[in-house]
Amino acid sequence: MAARRVLRFIIAISRFGLAALFLFTAGAKLWILKKFAGNVAELLSSASINYQRWQWPTTIAVITAEIIAAILLIVPRTVRLGAVLAVLMLIGFSAFALYYVYGLHGEALECGCFGGIIASQLGVKTALRNLGLLVPVLIVFFGYRAGASRPS
Repeated sequence: MAARRVLRFIIAISRFGLAALFLFTAGAKLWILKKFAGNVAELLSSASINYQRWQWPTTIAVITAEIIAAILLIVPRTVRLGAVLAVLMLIGFSAFALYYVYGLHGEALECGCFGGIIASQLGVKTALRNLGLLVPVLIVFFGYRAGASRPS
């Protein structure tokens, strides 16, 4: 019985912690929207993607995806879907960070992942941080059951 409570607590902390993280990062990006869009343009340009065309759609898509993931993680019926979106984003961001550093041999670039609040260079540390965040996402995905977080 106590182990079940501890597990529910860990799942709840992971779930709401991830939702808070995604809302925080989306808000921080909105706070420095033009600068973040400039970072996105630089990344797109380094990958030989037409940054003039895709800078704003990509910027808006990243922020929107973070907000949607947070909402899905908060709403009880969509928690597991939120975890799936979180996994896709974290793996995608990690893959691009590693591609930028090793595939494109890109120079250190402030990614704007946390707006201007927390400095974060795009690269291996960013990829490892994002991959580390897969742990709570997997805890939520495999541990959460609708109604299980309610007191018995």
